[in-house]
Amino acid sequence: MIDGGEDKTRGGGSPTPVRPERLRGPVEFVGRAAELAQLRRLVATPPCLILLEGEPGIGKSRLVAELLADLPGRHLIGECDDVPEPFPLGVLLDAIRGGADRLGPLNPVAGALAPLLPELADVLPDAPLPLADPAAERHRLLRAVAAVLAALSPATLLLEDLHWADPATCELLAYLSTHPVEGLAVVLTARTATPGSSTPIHDALARTPPWSVTRVALSPLDADDVRRLAARTLRLDDPPQQLTATLLDRTAGIPFVVEEVLRTLAERGGDPLADDSVPFVLRDVLLWRLRPLDEATREVLGAAAVLGMTPDQRILASVLSLDRVTIGAALTAAHRAGLLHDAGDGLRFRHDLARQVVYDLVPRENREWLHLRVARVLEQELPRPVAQLAHHYRRAGSGADFVRNAEAAADLATERGDDATAAGFLLQTMDIAELPRPVRVRLAAKLGRSAIDGLSQAEAIPVLERLLADRRLPPGARGELGLVLGRMLRQQGEALRGYTEIERAVPYLRAPRRKAPALAVLAAPDTVVGRHVDDHLARCAEAETAAAASGDPAAHLAVRIARASLLLELGDPAAWAIISELRASAELADRPREHARACLNWAQGALHAGHPEQAEALLAAGRALVDETGYERLTSLVEATELSLDRAAGRLDGLAERLSQLIASSERMPVTLLDARVELATVLARTAGTASDRHDQVESAERALREVVADARRVGAIWPLVQALSALARLTVTGRPDEAVRHAAEALALVRGKGILAWAAEAVLVLAEAAAAAGDPGRAAGAVAELEAGIAGRDAPLAQAALRRCRELVPA
Repeated sequence: MIDGGEDKTRGGGSPTPVRPERLRGPVEFVGRAAELAQLRRLVATPPCLILLEGEPGIGKSRLVAELLADLPGRHLIGECDDVPEPFPLGVLLDAIRGGADRLGPLNPVAGALAPLLPELADVLPDAPLPLADPAAERHRLLRAVAAVLAALSPATLLLEDLHWADPATCELLAYLSTHPVEGLAVVLTARTATPGSSTPIHDALARTPPWSVTRVALSPLDADDVRRLAARTLRLDDPPQQLTATLLDRTAGIPFVVEEVLRTLAERGGDPLADDSVPFVLRDVLLWRLRPLDEATREVLGAAAVLGMTPDQRILASVLSLDRVTIGAALTAAHRAGLLHDAGDGLRFRHDLARQVVYDLVPRENREWLHLRVARVLEQELPRPVAQLAHHYRRAGSGADFVRNAEAAADLATERGDDATAAGFLLQTMDIAELPRPVRVRLAAKLGRSAIDGLSQAEAIPVLERLLADRRLPPGARGELGLVLGRMLRQQGEALRGYTEIERAVPYLRAPRRKAPALAVLAAPDTVVGRHVDDHLARCAEAETAAAASGDPAAHLAVRIARASLLLELGDPAAWAIISELRASAELADRPREHARACLNWAQGALHAGHPEQAEALLAAGRALVDETGYERLTSLVEATELSLDRAAGRLDGLAERLSQLIASSERMPVTLLDARVELATVLARTAGTASDRHDQVESAERALREVVADARRVGAIWPLVQALSALARLTVTGRPDEAVRHAAEALALVRGKGILAWAAEAVLVLAEAAAAAGDPGRAAGAVAELEAGIAGRDAPLAQAALRRCRELVPA
């Protein structure tokens, strides 16, 4: 049953009691004229993708309802559930079902949806043969949905509550943002991401270019809006100022709460504002609505809140051991009391806030019992709704049953190629304190095998670190989890920590097919301080041995890509032959995402060596592959590489602004953040000399470079550290030559420790210039000779050009 709580009133400071004669009808739409006009302009000229954001109760659904009310054309509507099954694209498939009767001829790729939409077998093409590559299979599925949406266009696609969406849906929406369907306006609603956390939809859209998504943020109502709402609802020409002020203060201007309070004020008069925070205000309002309901109806309503936003009467009857007529009568009574509303497909809570308040009013012991009863009823469903079962068992406090169903949900998600969802379920199991050690080890191994690019890494990293701190963790699981943790740390920009974790993991990786790609990561020289190139060469040789032992083409390919990257950084001409061979191979062509990554990595290596033409060609190929595959995670890497190339080629006009935009959206791929920051600081340093306010510009550039140096030292990222120190030396060589020499010498020492002397060309040139300006060119003779010996016979045009200038200043 629902705890009736305490019906409170408060006197002092309350506004004058108001008792209107009657409620005017549905609370009117106010305060969103600008946002509504903006939405109308956007959807009138498709294609477009709009993300409507705001906190719970802020009026997202009401605004889109107003938008659709007078919007001509076809509307495709889907709504996410707060306990989604590991079923990819569910909300999109629901929207497509709603318009299936208007489907015309379809692209054959749409047949990939046939297994997911058996009820549309008569209109969909035959399902194609399955692909061996899960990533390619997922991409074909995305193209299939896009093809069906194209057949349904022109249309408006409205998807609500995307903060609950599955990762596959979010990936498709990110794909649609950069590959828009002609004639399709996409409108999404989602709760604003809270600081320190995110959701798959925010992660996915954050990885897309800023121009591809229009974000419309809804803020709370202001005093004028609250006053107009009160006037219309309460039929008052001039609401008391104190009433408006108190409403605004106590409801925080959240429209749903304001509306509920005004409805109750219109019905009962007096002062419903008995508490000082939004939840308590809403609780007071709903308590008043619950008061006339009998205990049996309250019990049904409490069970409905446990079940979800749209309670299933059949399940409610089984949970409470009541007949359907009794359940229907109770829900109808709750509807009359204003607690539920008719959504067209059944009665449901008017808002998740309202459902949450009713849920919280159910005593904890009763809630746990209801969750357990719901789970036992759902166990009889076929197929078993494993995600919902996991949710209810967890809320019921049944850890073993929760883990059993969470693992089943993870397995199902993995089977469907949705590794991010699988990892999400598995991560939840790690919080169960009583989890037996063998079960924890098994689940940890599955977690290690799941791709976790789509998860909130701030949440996943400490979980993996805790698991690895357990000395009893079996070697195989230690290797898998250490490799995953290392990858995640690297993606977060923690270069040295990530590299070190992978180093620790390698001895525990038993399977050569797993060990080979891990060693290939350790072969990359441009990521970490403290490792000499000889170490990288040794790791590469070990990787080749492991790949040969594995017999796995994917492992062999990863190692070949790494070998080419390493030779490119070394200035070994053999790199280009390997790159040409790989790019012409079927192995790489059949793995377009790996092909894209390889091209972008090689483009960066070509830039480091001083081959701008080859870098341009590789970047163009990588960009085309990212566009073709829809792999939005690489979009920021494409942008970062393009901007670095522009800086190297001297195309500086507007470059600082573009780099600033990339930095502002660094959550798309944090690993690119430090590189983008050092590029921006370098551009500021290069353009400071021509600026009218040169002193301020120089100070700004120097500050930015020093910040990059500090952060690069902290994370152990060698390439941005060397670049920043060299740029700082260049910036200070004229006015503060001694300081410039210190920066250049530090850069040279770092490069000496790495063993790739070509990277120190700019630093050595600064040393030569400083020595020559001081009238003592011999002071730089050792550094210039070291550079000359280090790049002898190397394919390093940039370093060779710097050496020629050094020799003009410091003759041999």
